[in-house]
Amino acid sequence: MPSDPLVHSNCCGGESLELAARFLIVDDHPLFLEALQLAIQSAYPRAQIVEATSIADAKRTILEDAPFDLVMLDLSMPGTRGFDGLIELRALHPRLPIVIVTALDDPRIIHEAMTCGAAGFIAKSARKADLANAIRDVMGGSIVLPAGYHPPRPNTPPDDAAVMLRRLQTLTPQQRRVLQMLRQGKLNKQIAHELDVGETTVKAHVSEILRKLNVASRTQVVIEVSRVDFDKLAAATGDDVPPRGP
Repeated sequence: MPSDPLVHSNCCGGESLELAARFLIVDDHPLFLEALQLAIQSAYPRAQIVEATSIADAKRTILEDAPFDLVMLDLSMPGTRGFDGLIELRALHPRLPIVIVTALDDPRIIHEAMTCGAAGFIAKSARKADLANAIRDVMGGSIVLPAGYHPPRPNTPPDDAAVMLRRLQTLTPQQRRVLQMLRQGKLNKQIAHELDVGETTVKAHVSEILRKLNVASRTQVVIEVSRVDFDKLAAATGDDVPPRGP
């Protein structure tokens, strides 16, 4: 059984009737956990902070201990690969903003995190004051990105996009429906419920989608397919144009 998340409250009783903001930190490194706690408390002295040291803990906490105002997520978490943790947490609560706080600062990673629905990206190397300011900005509705960040130039030439389009055309109608739900960040259990099939069937569809599209993971599917013109796919297959996200 996973251990219960830790809760830290820095509330000063009687100072204000305003409810304290609630944060969920998803990180398994004690030093970074402490640094993020200090940054949050600098920005919001009355904040309530909940910790989760795995994606499984985070999912359980979001389901059982909501609501939260902001999630701060490290990409390098045990039991998950790439952006799968971000996608899974967004699927549980699409309106809950999730900020990536990580030691990884490659522009391609930042770009892909934002493509997967992150509300911002903060480098762990940032100073406490900068972290606190970034947290305030995200809480105010802004998207926060590292200073000097520039989106990478598209590296998918038209021919590669055409190849992916042809691969998508090999999917069956049911596989295209599963693919669209993957793009929306839904889990196998949710897909199975919506399609009224078993999870084993959904897993088989996902495996076939990965094989036919020649990609290695669900995350890569989302990234690669986001570059395809779905109007062309719909015209080629006779499908309705699928919605573009949750």
